[in-house]
Amino acid sequence: MGRSTAPSGLGDAVGLSDEQLVGMYRQVALARAIDERMWVLNRAGRVPFVISGQGHEGALVGIMSAFRRGHDWIVPFYRSIAACLTFGMTPRDLLLAQFAKASDPSSGGRQMPGHYGSAAHNILSTSSPVATQILHAAGIALAAKLRGTDQVAVTFMGEGASNQGDVHEALNFAGIHHLPFVFVVENNGYAISVPASKELAVRDVAVRAAGYGMPGVIVDGADVLGCYPPAAEAVRRARAGEGSTFIEAKVTRLTAHSSDDQQTRYRSEAELTAERARDPLPRFRAQLRDAGVLDDALEAEIAAENLRQVDDATEHAEGEPDPTVDTALLYVYAEDRPPAAGA
Repeated sequence: MGRSTAPSGLGDAVGLSDEQLVGMYRQVALARAIDERMWVLNRAGRVPFVISGQGHEGALVGIMSAFRRGHDWIVPFYRSIAACLTFGMTPRDLLLAQFAKASDPSSGGRQMPGHYGSAAHNILSTSSPVATQILHAAGIALAAKLRGTDQVAVTFMGEGASNQGDVHEALNFAGIHHLPFVFVVENNGYAISVPASKELAVRDVAVRAAGYGMPGVIVDGADVLGCYPPAAEAVRRARAGEGSTFIEAKVTRLTAHSSDDQQTRYRSEAELTAERARDPLPRFRAQLRDAGVLDDALEAEIAAENLRQVDDATEHAEGEPDPTVDTALLYVYAEDRPPAAGA
């Protein structure tokens, strides 16, 4: 049976057309295809490290679809593959980072994999210490407010990172100054191998928002459409000068923490089976199929196009030159420094 030509009405309640829903599905599926390819390349010894976003893609696409691409700012973290794709980075960009090539837009091959960024797309590259990115995002939001640019800054991190002192400083500052800022915690229940019950004194991280004078919203990160309205409201509030919003997305981590981790040492098979049932990709696919937005032909077309993009990105990245030794200090020090006093 083919798709109906009449609008499905599935996205009417949240202001999304069938075309937009298909676009969101493409992003979720493409993020998963890239992530899976990274693991294959790692296991084949062709890239050194993978830190996966599988299970997080639905929340990221649902949330980032509410922001204005090319205008707003995102400060990602290492599981933000889907967020970076939604904001304009390409499969080539992401795999150039995995292979640490000289043409890598994130850092020119200077950062370990997973540190995504793109000046062309308002995506700020981050550093390895967790939670430091929230201070950068708050600073961007302050600049946007002072300049009157109508821009909103959003940053992401896991619930483990949300316990760092930087988070308190940034949220306190954002709350005081009513910054156009959205803070997203992707709560997958684990800080590497430490369960949330041993990380947090509260069940829901978002309850902390009350201490900073901003709304705290909890969303089901496996429900792509359910993540969109709270994000859209957070963006509306930010643009209207009503301040920041704290969003906690309850997601699942379908893989080990990274390619250097063995999660079966601390997660039972029963738990892993239960978590696989919360995979956002098949859930979103079924939702769209039930509504008549997606059918066999369109799904096959999307899968084929995603595979083509991933194959192209792999071949392109692997064939690009590595950084050369003579560029090792490039971007570390200011290139056009004024002469020292008395020189």
